[in-house]
Amino acid sequence: MRWSDVDLPGKALFVRQTVQRTDRGLEFVPPKTHRSSRPLPLSALAVRALEAQRVRQAKERLAARELWSDFGLVFASTIGTPMDPRNVNRRFEQLRAVAGLDWLHLHDLRHAFATFLLDQGEELRTVMELLGHSTIRMTADTYGHVLPARARQAASAIDRVLGEEGTA
Repeated sequence: MRWSDVDLPGKALFVRQTVQRTDRGLEFVPPKTHRSSRPLPLSALAVRALEAQRVRQAKERLAARELWSDFGLVFASTIGTPMDPRNVNRRFEQLRAVAGLDWLHLHDLRHAFATFLLDQGEELRTVMELLGHSTIRMTADTYGHVLPARARQAASAIDRVLGEEGTA
């Protein structure tokens, strides 16, 4: 993503492109589907992290001097160029090893995001839109394991409404 895709005061991020390896190297391409191009709200935590990233990147830019190639990327190499996906994976592997999370894979973070939202009671449609899934069925099929616990909570809510507290 580019800094032009980030609206920190408005707490939003706009998905407009992706980096993909082609025969010509790393290229900016449109997202996979029309639903992938979308605005995403940013949490206060994400806004603070992006503000810190902007400061870190300004220091990297100063250190790189004339070697810096300004692509306007939020997450760039130490000389401003797009980060090779293999290097991103390699760095993630290093960080997870230090954290003792040998079982964790980078894509698991996407699954954790969806699972946590569903577990916190967010609507399936909201999670679908945030993930950029093309159908609600795709989201339900992938994250349906979270829904039984939510169904038990819904049954308990009916008991509370009808005055049967504690019987579920």
